[in-house]
Amino acid sequence: QILQTLAEMLEQPGAERITTAALAGRLSVSEAALYRHFASKAQMFEGLIEFIESSIFGLANKITAEQDNGLKQLYAVVAMLLGFAEKNPGMTRVLLGDALVNEDERLQVRINQLLDRMRIGQVGLVVAGIDTQRAQRAERRLCCRGWLQPVQHDRSALRAQRRRNGQTNAADGSRDQGGFATQ
Repeated sequence: QILQTLAEMLEQPGAERITTAALAGRLSVSEAALYRHFASKAQMFEGLIEFIESSIFGLANKITAEQDNGLKQLYAVVAMLLGFAEKNPGMTRVLLGDALVNEDERLQVRINQLLDRMRIGQVGLVVAGIDTQRAQRAERRLCCRGWLQPVQHDRSALRAQRRRNGQTNAADGSRDQGGFATQ
């Protein structure tokens, strides 16, 4: 409830810097009660950052597991990020660093690391999407020339088998590079 209230207070972009006294007042508890749950206000923000991180990467990993094409994965991830930003304006201010101005410097470092991981994941999706499209075009060309027989198989079953064996192949749409790792 503390983190939820903090996120709600952050939804006002023109609001003054949030103090523990203001947060405690909004929750109708003492500041001491806040400090029984969190050692500092920085830890409260770290809790929000951890929630943002687990939410975004959890959803991104679900998207990449359910969608075969890297570019479609990228579009779905971008749509998810836009939806997250729209539904969570306070947390978006944390994600963008706006809410961290005048707060502990390590919080901005932590957000920068999270944003870097997101960028790396998105680049991986683009690369996987490009590789998938190239492989599909090459397969069609080879089939048209009679050099390759069209193979009808269940690609999702093939990917599942490769995952069980620890193998991946960008040619069939599996993520073999980039993507979103949780840690």
